[in-house]
Amino acid sequence: MNPVVLRAEGVHKTYGGHRALRDVHLEVRRGERVALLGASGSGKSTLIRCLCGLETTDPGTGRIQVFGQVLQAGGRNSAEIRALRRRIGVIFQQFNLVGRLSVMSNVLTGLAAEAPLWRAVLGRYGLAHQARALDALADIGLAPQAFQRASTLSGGQQQRAAIARVLVQGAEMVLADEPVASLDPQSTTRVMEQLAALNRDNGMTLIVSLHHVALAKRYCERVVALRDGALVYDGPSEALTPGFLEQLYGTAAADLLGERDDRPASPWLGEAPLALAA
Repeated sequence: MNPVVLRAEGVHKTYGGHRALRDVHLEVRRGERVALLGASGSGKSTLIRCLCGLETTDPGTGRIQVFGQVLQAGGRNSAEIRALRRRIGVIFQQFNLVGRLSVMSNVLTGLAAEAPLWRAVLGRYGLAHQARALDALADIGLAPQAFQRASTLSGGQQQRAAIARVLVQGAEMVLADEPVASLDPQSTTRVMEQLAALNRDNGMTLIVSLHHVALAKRYCERVVALRDGALVYDGPSEALTPGFLEQLYGTAAADLLGERDDRPASPWLGEAPLALAA
């Protein structure tokens, strides 16, 4: 059995009197594909931010470990958090690219933690670093766009550029926060297939927050469901039938079900991924 690479114990998070997370306990093993599922406001994004140390838990509560080391405990980040963050890739819904810079320059920021400070500040990376960035862009089908301004890319292409940045970083675990929420269906498929490929081909552990059950069942074998900040289900995605979702979420289940998807399971589970168009 693969080792545990992430363990969260007793995680609470409060914003201005609102309890965003309520006593969340979670374990994820290396190489797992886990979907965080829940309606808007369920706590998915807050949990993602806590798991990578961008948010701290309530003072005196919670303990989060990654790769066997403490990331944060009792509401305080560990002294080792910078080193641990280098091993965690985070992908956001908003892409977080600098539009006026080239796609290549944006991808190279994934190396900021390992390059000398002056290189990161000036954006001057060596040939070896640039070759790594080009390889990553080729892997996700964006090599022809390497020297375009990031602002000229479509939404789906920008999200794939963010994935290339994670590849360059050399992350061992990827936390993706609603990565396809603002994309059209075709771009959604391309981005989700690429995230799946990170898990299959690179061995990365994948934790992705999603808003629709169809995507969770299609791309992840395990689902962790949140409601009002509390963990209400942790198990196989195939168990999430409409009736079971209604038990968990009541009338909000209709929003999670979204449009019906009768397509067969994604080919990434055992075959080559779908081709990615530029």
